[in-house]
Formats: sequence, structure tokens, C-alpha cells
Amino acid sequence: MKVGDKVMISPEVTNKDDWEEGKVIDVEANPFVGIVISAKTNEGEVFFEKECLFKKVS
Repeated sequence: MKVGDKVMISPEVTNKDDWEEGKVIDVEANPFVGIVISAKTNEGEVFFEKECLFKKVS
């Protein structure tokens, strides 16, 4: 994933009932947990977590 990609954000991250759509705003190579994705939703909320909790939208 790269900055600008559209993604779906897991409910495990957002604490909402369903996957939320967002756009990647940062990709970090964290030495402790691996790749960390930061994404912003259409509502302006920002979420960040391990890459495995995001799905790239085609």
C-alpha cells in the first residue's frame, strides 16, 4: 500500500459495526510491529494500525 490508496478499515480498528472506507495518508515501517498504515475516512477520522487490518480497494 502507498499514500493515496483507497482502503477499507477493519471494525477492529474503528470499533464500528462494518468496514469503513478511507484513504491512506501515511505508511510507516515500524521496527517493532512491521508496516503501520494511517488512513483518513470521508468523515475526517484518522485511524492507524498494522497493515493486516486494512484492505486495499481495487
